[in-house]
Amino acid sequence: MSETTNFEAAAYTALGTPRDRVALPGATFDGTVNLPVMHQAVKAYLANQRQGTHATKTRRWVVGGNQKPWKQKGTGRARQGSTRAPHFVGGGTVFGPQPRSYEQTLPKGVKTLARKSALNARAREGALLVIDRFAFEKPKTTQVAQLLARLELLGRKVLILTDGHQPMVYLSGRNIPNVRISAYSDVTTYDVVWSDVVLVEAGAIGQSLAPVTESAAPVKVKKAPAKAKAPKAEAKGAKAAPAKKAPAKQAAAKAAAKPVAKPAAKKAPAKKAAKKKGE
Repeated sequence: MSETTNFEAAAYTALGTPRDRVALPGATFDGTVNLPVMHQAVKAYLANQRQGTHATKTRRWVVGGNQKPWKQKGTGRARQGSTRAPHFVGGGTVFGPQPRSYEQTLPKGVKTLARKSALNARAREGALLVIDRFAFEKPKTTQVAQLLARLELLGRKVLILTDGHQPMVYLSGRNIPNVRISAYSDVTTYDVVWSDVVLVEAGAIGQSLAPVTESAAPVKVKKAPAKAKAPKAEAKGAKAAPAKKAPAKQAAAKAAAKPVAKPAAKKAPAKKAAKKKGE
């Protein structure tokens, strides 16, 4: 579908302070959302990530099997020439995967339309925010984490698009989970579709916002709660507690109470018994 729409996006400073809303350029954000083209671009992107190095061995490459397993006639079994035939255990694979290229190429116009559609989709949802300027003097993860905390975006998939390549911004946010940083000119349709919220630097979309003096207090970044570990006895099965030993006096009393078994009478030898009968 295509509609001519004038989009506005919420604007913030690099520290997360709200500013006046910014009008998005109509050349890119005109309301066009072409789902079939977006699907085609995402499918081609994922296909191009495959290395295609999978390989299986046919009977030609399996080691062994040079000798005929049994003679041709007289055994009653079917004739066989090698134990590396596909129907033998350990034999070769028939029509298995072989190294190949999964590359898919798309026309430049299709890529441009898909990328434009993805950005328009995020602008329609209100999930595209404008940041006036990223002025990072040195890489520091706290700077990006503070911005996401003030915008309440921690834990969500965030795509940060900068005006050109900015190594300081990339190094500051690359180790934050669910955060991707890229130059606006290099962003792909897949990256935009993957994200929940897109943060765009104002200069990347042709906007120039005057800097604002601000002094924002640092925000505490909440860490994800650690999973409670179950006690070892419950996790692996509690061991039976050792039985308490009875006191010495009680043990002696129990031993005295038990009846003592009398020893069995010894039987006389058989020869002596026979002599007594003869006498």
